[in-house]
Amino acid sequence: MSARPTLPGFLRAFARTELPPPQEPTGFFTDTTLCIGCKACEVACKQWNQLPGEEPRWWGQSYDHTGHLSATTWRHVSFTEEIGPDGGLRWLFNSDVCKHCSVAPCEEACPTGALIRNEFDNVYVLQDICNGCGYCVAACPFGVIGRSDIDHTAHKCTLCYDRQQSGLVPACAKACPTQSIQFGPVRELRQRARQRLAELHAQGQTSAYLYGADAAGEYSALNAFFLLTEEPAAYNLPPAPRRPMAAMGRRYLWSAIVGLGLSVLAALTFAREERDR
Repeated sequence: MSARPTLPGFLRAFARTELPPPQEPTGFFTDTTLCIGCKACEVACKQWNQLPGEEPRWWGQSYDHTGHLSATTWRHVSFTEEIGPDGGLRWLFNSDVCKHCSVAPCEEACPTGALIRNEFDNVYVLQDICNGCGYCVAACPFGVIGRSDIDHTAHKCTLCYDRQQSGLVPACAKACPTQSIQFGPVRELRQRARQRLAELHAQGQTSAYLYGADAAGEYSALNAFFLLTEEPAAYNLPPAPRRPMAAMGRRYLWSAIVGLGLSVLAALTFAREERDR
């Protein structure tokens, strides 16, 4: 008959493991001028992460049947038809993905700590801690996170965390035939993006600009940013993404000021009434 485990051994089962050492932040740089709409990244993402395929759906807006990011679609190539001034038609392609924001609203909104930052500074969902409340879904201004109909928890791009741990490039970047999706340290990607932008401007494409490479307004820089040639809305991106926690902070401050002011006013009124008695 085996002896029962001692208390120290029992407690060791609940001990926290050491966290992996921090690495240089990694991310994506997506150059939409190189995207050909082949959807190789979308297929590679589904294959590697074993995500189910979507039922083909005709949206009536484009030839793209995926439509948007979801709990089972972590890469989405959008097809946008644009009519030029001369009446000609051209396509705008963009491979959308989680932005892995340097200050992520989804992480700020999560009440259980299920959204964390791993050693590569990527935003990662721990499904075993997620309670399926959906706060992160509402907080994300990019419509990235989806709640699964199967396990009812949040799912999104992991930036191929398992591949990164093995020194491999994420599946989508590996599959991209035109290098529209580039993976690497965020610092290097920003340098590469600015160099590419300068090249396009020198070639006469002065409408090209970087989206999310730097902080703008109340929103932080994105660790997965884009080079665009049209307004963000043409690529289904918000022109000025909002960070709910920033707005809440201002509202809390004003509420505190108003509350303090009313308290002072009430105290002065009460003191005056006492003096007049």
